[in-house]
Amino acid sequence: MHLLHIDSSIRGDWSVSRKLTARAVANWRAAHPDGTVGYRDLGRDPLPHLDADGGLARMTPPEQHSPAQRESWELSERLVDEVKQADVVLLGLPLYNFGAPSSVKSWVDHLIVPGLAYDPTTQQGLLGDREFVVLATRGGGYGEGTPRNGWDHAEPWLPHGLSMTGMQPRFISAELTLAPSVPAMAELIPLHEASLAAAEKEIDNLWLPASAQR
Repeated sequence: MHLLHIDSSIRGDWSVSRKLTARAVANWRAAHPDGTVGYRDLGRDPLPHLDADGGLARMTPPEQHSPAQRESWELSERLVDEVKQADVVLLGLPLYNFGAPSSVKSWVDHLIVPGLAYDPTTQQGLLGDREFVVLATRGGGYGEGTPRNGWDHAEPWLPHGLSMTGMQPRFISAELTLAPSVPAMAELIPLHEASLAAAEKEIDNLWLPASAQR
């Protein structure tokens, strides 16, 4: 068994999503002691965004690639291969300015490649045969009944962005993560703590060690 662990937060030790993905990886290792883990840090080592020089590689026959297109195509090949090697993909997804980090958007853009991630003839996704867990964190609250209900554009977007690949994310979310550090949100700390505890409990039940399944 192999797990691909992806972080995208730029907040380092202050990142809640990083703490949650680390917790999930530890639990996965406990349940799969012989398993292996690959790691990609989009927050510290972001991928290049698609640009005019290399981005058209996905619409150009490989034998006609310019050097920049060849480099971009080969990067996509490596990223798709990372996913194909994984039985589980684990992504930390913080909310930045009401959307996904641009580094996650770039990762998705590099995966959407005909012949690698989906069949160009049938449009069938080629990456769907794996578990995809997304640990989403939000500094505020965006649920039904809140003033900013519907302002979270990261969680609704990701399933659509990856739909051509066949990958179907399972979301576990923690809200109000800024409450402990923003004085104006102090009264929301109990709600944050409850949201975080619920997320941690759900993470802990994802992959139970064999001894706990007896």
